[in-house]
Amino acid sequence: MVMKNIDPNVYTFNTLVDAFFKDGRVKEAKSLLAVMIKGGVKPDVVTYNSLMDGYCLVNEVSKGKHVFNTMPQMGVTPDVQSYSIIIKGLCELKMVDEAMNLLKEMHCKSMIPNIVTYNSLIDGLCKSERISNAWKLLDEMHDRGQPPDVITYTSLFDALCKNKQLDEATALLKKIEDQGIQPDVYTYSILIQGLCNNGRLESAKEVFRHFFIKGYHPNVWLCNAMIKGLCKEHLFDEALALKSKMDDSGCTPDAITFHILISALFENNEKKKSQRLLREMIARGLLKGQRSGRCFLINSQNVDFI
Repeated sequence: MVMKNIDPNVYTFNTLVDAFFKDGRVKEAKSLLAVMIKGGVKPDVVTYNSLMDGYCLVNEVSKGKHVFNTMPQMGVTPDVQSYSIIIKGLCELKMVDEAMNLLKEMHCKSMIPNIVTYNSLIDGLCKSERISNAWKLLDEMHDRGQPPDVITYTSLFDALCKNKQLDEATALLKKIEDQGIQPDVYTYSILIQGLCNNGRLESAKEVFRHFFIKGYHPNVWLCNAMIKGLCKEHLFDEALALKSKMDDSGCTPDAITFHILISALFENNEKKKSQRLLREMIARGLLKGQRSGRCFLINSQNVDFI
């Protein structure tokens, strides 16, 4: 463009700045921004949003905040996305109170938070073990006409399970399905793992069956959570059967799948089965490297697989 004497406009610069930041190339993005300003192209709210988002992506939230605070001085008014970017960055650093203050600021300015704003705050509150505040924010979403989505509820599921509020989590699953919100595989994985970790295997199996009835396809994390729960209750045949079904359904077992099964079988004197699985693990190339292989053999109390 420059060689053809075509001056890049703000849209062109914004596209490039955003691409550089998303690729983690912060220096190039900042250099391009300097070229932009030197060339007489005034950055707009999209430019600053890309700049803030880029800083937050590389965990430099303080620099993102500085950009946010200087925007008005540059004659640019932060929009909903600007607030959402900084709120998300703060929540990821567990600076939830500061993020909540920005939400209040949005309300004072009659700005309407979007789903990203609320999801970031609810996730931040949940990870800070402030579940009651997260529920209040969920109520606010309903009151302001912003319907929660599966991401909103997944954060709540995670918090409930970690807090061992498993009945509430199971009830929430039914509630959101009745509302027409379809949980994803990640949501189910969290719930099943929570149930298995707290000795609620039958409930976990029921949720697992429900998952398949709904026509969903499992991922390896979901299956590993179920296999671990089955092994914990010494239901090794069921665990091995599930591992076989994983291959049939296109959900390939990973190293963790084999680690769970081999360790559990060996600890319960099922040495032949553990040896067979260890051979299979090696054949699949899942026990890579002499160091990692030796460590795993030691952890498995030196299973003799040769």
